[in-house]
Amino acid sequence: MNDTGKSGRGEAPATMGERPTLKTIAYMTGLGITTVSRALKDAPDIGAETKERVRLIAQQIGYQPNRAGVRLRTGKTNVIALVLSVDEELMGFTSQMVFGITEVLSATQYHLVVTPHTHVKDSMVPIRYILETGSADGVIISKIEPNDARVRLMTERNMPFVTHGRSDMGIEHAYHDFDNETYAYEAVQRLAQLGRKRIAIIVPPSRFSFHDHARRGFNRGIRDFGVSEFPLDTITIETPLDQIRDFGQRMMQSDDRPDGIVSISGSSTIALVAGFEAAGVRIGEDIDIVSKQSAEFLNWIQPQIHTVNEDIKLAGRELAKALLARINGAPPETLQSINRPVWSPMAPKP
Repeated sequence: MNDTGKSGRGEAPATMGERPTLKTIAYMTGLGITTVSRALKDAPDIGAETKERVRLIAQQIGYQPNRAGVRLRTGKTNVIALVLSVDEELMGFTSQMVFGITEVLSATQYHLVVTPHTHVKDSMVPIRYILETGSADGVIISKIEPNDARVRLMTERNMPFVTHGRSDMGIEHAYHDFDNETYAYEAVQRLAQLGRKRIAIIVPPSRFSFHDHARRGFNRGIRDFGVSEFPLDTITIETPLDQIRDFGQRMMQSDDRPDGIVSISGSSTIALVAGFEAAGVRIGEDIDIVSKQSAEFLNWIQPQIHTVNEDIKLAGRELAKALLARINGAPPETLQSINRPVWSPMAPKP
């Protein structure tokens, strides 16, 4: 009688229509079921070559662990929940974030589940659901507030999590963030170098942390480079794009208008540019624009825009790595990173 704990050769592979199992992989690799299981869990005592062979076979035959069984045996779901606002920027943000996360998770037993929500409603709803149902081993959240109730609740409930953005509430937690303060400061500097004197900024809503970061950098730049602010109090990057376009057209048809714009959002920039062009304004001559973007596209549309790239795929990778480390018990204060702005090579020189 075959000892399946040591060898999988006595068990035929799954037939057509049957779900592949650990026994199937054991049969195809000539390894024991225990070895196969440990290889898929990235056990340190299993050689790298063996792990790669097991993972390759598992991928080829479409093996998926039985989540119910895994949860019964280990108490784990092997699920990572990405809780994303449906209000996230349209231009490549969500897809690039998911690509980055899955690049890291593909070498592990974890699966990604995207949970959409809207900040207009209660952003706590998806977090409470995950905590009450135990439907994930770790959580990634974005659109962080300075005093974020989600951060507090998951910390209190000992749920491993990581945030895209930073809070300001005295709780150490894992995060990856873009340096919006440095971006806004350098954007004002770039516009000042171009001779612009009246500079406006389109910012996130004030409830979010990256509003405060961008504001700090912008205000410091205004002071350091001897220019003045043209206030934009009626729109944010979450204002509907058609309203941003109409606002831009009306503003540039007025005698009182800015000569430089700093934008935190690529999609908002496109809407503004449409409004400016409808008003007969020439980008790079009548006004200069500095914009952040999550994918190289603004300079294809309007080469005169000064662009800074925020690498969202990198953010996804960093968030996934930090969350896996947090699940494995790493202290949160060791899992904090900030990505500095990088000027696009396609952007015009000042």
